[in-house]
Amino acid sequence: MPHLHFYFDVSSPWTYLAFHNVQPLAARHGVVIDWRPILVGGVFNAVNQSVYENRANPVPAKARWHGKSMADWARLAGLTIRFPPAVFPVNSVTVMRALCALEGDDLVRLSRAAFEAYWAEGVDISADAAVEDLARRAGLDPAVVLAAARSPEMKAKLRANTDELIVRGGFGSPTMFVVQAGAPDDFYFGNDALPLVDAALARAG
Repeated sequence: MPHLHFYFDVSSPWTYLAFHNVQPLAARHGVVIDWRPILVGGVFNAVNQSVYENRANPVPAKARWHGKSMADWARLAGLTIRFPPAVFPVNSVTVMRALCALEGDDLVRLSRAAFEAYWAEGVDISADAAVEDLARRAGLDPAVVLAAARSPEMKAKLRANTDELIVRGGFGSPTMFVVQAGAPDDFYFGNDALPLVDAALARAG
């Protein structure tokens, strides 16, 4: 049975789309998703600094297309995505460290809460108080979640996940790998690659 590694940072709207869309896809194939929180800014700094140049000097026609494409994908997924009016990009490090401490449904619930708060409601999720509120939304103990995010172990784990993605050839979020024993890892990037992930899982399964 193949595995699906999903490297992600909640600061990306395209990752919100992929996070939402990959779950039913994986369920159809009976594949468990191995969620791997990263800090996408660390990836950009190491191997993809062109992102910053593109933000500083966007191509107007491409920017208009980008906004329309995101709205089209969000409509298809049944999601609300709005660029946050106050803070973009957001410092997601505390949330991502907290996610490193979680697994399974707990990780999925906190991730969804963070995505929705930032991308649907425009909440600045960088502050400790905001992270505590996200934990409450996810049905988790805010004090425990925040303490985990501050721990040296979760700081190290987030850094290790980020470095691991860079070593595997990743350059952003979301990055996915279909992993099967005896075969090379199969690399995919972005929400629009999910039909290809679907096909890869069908072949592997």
